[in-house]
Amino acid sequence: MPKGKVVKGDSSWFVHDRFGLFIHWGLYAQAARHEWVKHNERITNEEYDRRYFARFDPDLYDPRQWAAVAAAAGMKYFVVTTKHHEGFCLWDSKWTDYTAPNTPAGRDLLAPMVRAFRSEGMKVGFYYSLIDWHHPQYVLDPHLGPYRDHPDRQKMNKGRDQARYVQYLHRQVQELLTGYGKVDIMWLDFSYPKPDGSGKGRDDWQSEKLLKLIRRLQPGILVNDRLDLADVPGGWDFKTPEQFQPREWPTVNGQRVVWEACQTFSGSWGYHRDEASWRSTDELIRTLIDCVSKGGNLLLNVGPTARGEFDGRAMDRLAGIGRWMRYHGRSIYGCTQAPEDIPPRPDCRLTWNPDTRRLYVHIFAWPYKNLHLEGLAGKVLYAQLLHDASEVGMERNQRESSRQGGKRNLLTLSLPQAKPDQSVPVLELFLK
Repeated sequence: MPKGKVVKGDSSWFVHDRFGLFIHWGLYAQAARHEWVKHNERITNEEYDRRYFARFDPDLYDPRQWAAVAAAAGMKYFVVTTKHHEGFCLWDSKWTDYTAPNTPAGRDLLAPMVRAFRSEGMKVGFYYSLIDWHHPQYVLDPHLGPYRDHPDRQKMNKGRDQARYVQYLHRQVQELLTGYGKVDIMWLDFSYPKPDGSGKGRDDWQSEKLLKLIRRLQPGILVNDRLDLADVPGGWDFKTPEQFQPREWPTVNGQRVVWEACQTFSGSWGYHRDEASWRSTDELIRTLIDCVSKGGNLLLNVGPTARGEFDGRAMDRLAGIGRWMRYHGRSIYGCTQAPEDIPPRPDCRLTWNPDTRRLYVHIFAWPYKNLHLEGLAGKVLYAQLLHDASEVGMERNQRESSRQGGKRNLLTLSLPQAKPDQSVPVLELFLK
């Protein structure tokens, strides 16, 4: 490559597909009370392995079912935790014994997953934790992990060499990017630099060297923004707001960027048996719509059980999303934020397909008979409800508005009095 050239990943498919599946799966599924259980409860390595590593046996694991369920929900790519902060690896790594084949599972769990999702036409993404609470060379700090406030933490760090851990980290990433065919996303998690040097950031991971390795091994791969390289040209490909919705399209230095919200069905990423704050299917559909209406993606997470299944709550939500996507997918795929000359409505979300010149009006609050849209009078050739392609009547008019000091160019759409039996009804407008 030419010297000084900024290398970026290929996001063309990413901004088209819009909807992906996040999978958080590891030993913590057995604890069933949050993937950070080792940190939260200060569980030592010895105790954690005695309880969970020695008993991990997902006997019902069928990645073909996972992939089929995700595809039916309308998801187009997946990202799986090959290794989370606990340090446990789903694949048969030659650099550690802390792997799935050395548990009662007795096999590489990643390879069949990759094959299954590819067979459904889905893109492949690998999550890899920069943090590792298990590795003997990982330097313990006062912020994260089960030993963060241990009275002997400094003594425990004697003999540890972060550089040796970084060598391990880079070797494992290379292993992942050379052993499973084409990988479309590398999702690294996460940096936490501190002004006093007590956290961990780019120097602790040798982030620039790692990024060059990733881009060399998998040209075109997309890399997220958690390597602590925000100020480095080409240091990331997409932003990752976590567990919240941006109010508008995220920008960096005034320029809109590729972005993906990562969110859970509830509060936990890993399987949490007793969590009762699960979001409704309707709300999750609205979240996906809201992301696309602001030019973004949604990566929605499932935490499989320790026996290797999506639990009933997850299956219910995914099936409900799939029912909606069956009829409304074309308001999501290939779509983005509406042109700036089309004002938004507070009770709707707009998405726009620039190739087909179709505007999609997602109605969050069903109005009585008429829906008035500003800025569209004389611009729409035809209108229909998307789920059944039934025509919707239009009235083109211009009404004076002293409040706004000018003409509002209203397009009035005549809707059925009863809301259609859809989580979020969508109008498809064919623009001139």
